[in-house]
Amino acid sequence: MKLVECIPNYSEGRDEAKIAAIAACVKETPGCALLDIQKDATHNRCVLTFVGSPEAVEEACVKTAKKAEELIDLRFHKGAHPRMGAVDVIPFVPAMDMSLEECVALSKKVAERIWEEAGIPSFLYEASATRPERRNLADCRRGEFEGMPEKLLQEDWAPDYGTRAIHPTAGITAIGARNPLIAFNVNLDTDNVEIAKSIARAIRASNGGFRSCKAIGLKLEDRNIAQVSMNLVNYEDTSIVMVFEMIRALADRFGARIIGSELVGLTPAKALLDCAEYYLKLENFSAKQQVMEYHLIDLESGDAGNE
Repeated sequence: MKLVECIPNYSEGRDEAKIAAIAACVKETPGCALLDIQKDATHNRCVLTFVGSPEAVEEACVKTAKKAEELIDLRFHKGAHPRMGAVDVIPFVPAMDMSLEECVALSKKVAERIWEEAGIPSFLYEASATRPERRNLADCRRGEFEGMPEKLLQEDWAPDYGTRAIHPTAGITAIGARNPLIAFNVNLDTDNVEIAKSIARAIRASNGGFRSCKAIGLKLEDRNIAQVSMNLVNYEDTSIVMVFEMIRALADRFGARIIGSELVGLTPAKALLDCAEYYLKLENFSAKQQVMEYHLIDLESGDAGNE
């Protein structure tokens, strides 16, 4: 059975009714299971995580894009997180019996339908990218909604689907296939956003930091604190522990300290078990043998006692 995971981000994190209406598009799609809803008023952004057959996920994506186009007007949108579209980004991740190449094909089908049915153009990014400079989401999004009309007129930045003009209220969307990533934020006990921005510059790959880390610094106005917001695009290569400890050390140099962290959306269990193994200094630890849930999964599948 083929299953694909989708984690679209929408530029609405404050209006509960709008978020519920977008989520309902997934809940009402046969063959789709909505696993998680994350919303953040400061970022003014919500993230849905759902899984299903490729056909069901395709349908759910198109329905949510049409609903976002109906409900979200970026001309009046303000938030801490960069954005260029009402549905800002739609990533597809292989979940079961799906290859990355099949997710690429799915991303193109969805991009074509969203243009035809909602009038929203799109860039293809990550594994779906048609040009090297489009692999990185940040490069696609640079300029954001306000600067995108001018950007689309540049020789190298015609949309992959749609004309050289953004949707007047819903902007443009990045759509692509990728491997699992971890969205991880670290909060600091300072209102000085320049500290968070300096730390982000030091740890992100584009500035010579951790190879699989994308990071920005921003201010959470509702809490009056600074935040380092990250995507860890390969948690085996750049772990939560690595970035957390580096942020701790860099913050200390500025006279700041970490007061909390958060995960956005779902996270692979191994990434958290790696944290437990590090901080508890576990010796000879085996998740397969020592984590109870793994045994329960084996019992359910009938594999208990088999290696």
